Amino acid sequence: MTCLVVRIGGSVIASPVNTDLIGKYADLIREIKLQGHKVAVILGGGTLAREFIGIAKNLTLESAAQDRIAISVSRLYAQLFMEKLGSLGYGKVVTTLDEAEDCFSQGKIVVMGGLKPGHTTDTVGALVAERLAADLLVKGTDQEGVYTKDPRKFADAVKLGQMNFDDLSQVLECHEHKVGIHQVIDSMAIDILKRNHVKLIVFNGFKPENLLLAAEGKQVGTVIS
Repeated sequence: MTCLVVRIGGSVIASPVNTDLIGKYADLIREIKLQGHKVAVILGGGTLAREFIGIAKNLTLESAAQDRIAISVSRLYAQLFMEKLGSLGYGKVVTTLDEAEDCFSQGKIVVMGGLKPGHTTDTVGALVAERLAADLLVKGTDQEGVYTKDPRKFADAVKLGQMNFDDLSQVLECHEHKVGIHQVIDSMAIDILKRNHVKLIVFNGFKPENLLLAAEGKQVGTVIS
């Protein structure tokens, strides 16, 4: 039995909303759970979250308020996912780490969105992995994995098969929290995963079968350890 944290990017299932993909991920998470694994799922807010961040900015709301708005959006997607899981879910979206631990103790699948201002959903995934002593954090993104530089901007970007956390920090464009930040993973999450020796796999989230490959220990995307 392993403890697996699954981070599904809002850029994958929510930009625009992809109900077929949400359903496929729910089916796969159910399958992994029924195989005897413990699972936590964290969902991002995607385009809708960033749209509401923009609205909050136009209302001259401070950054913490902008974050709270984005968290609400991510929890809405988490609610959809939790409902789709049915009886294997906790019955509500988990909103604290203590609640995540209680959910695990009951043998249920943890489903979360954002946690609190200043933390991206990547950081939430890392904190959940830390609290639940997870073996692995996997993240489905809108890219094939981690590249030497942003492939959306540079045609000569090269995908990396394996790397360590120090190398990962060097390829990130942003090293501090910004509301609505959109990059492969944030630096706070990297620090948490590194100190807890949790392996991270970043893969193309539009191919949900990659989740099973990652859970089975097969090479997919980029493996960071």
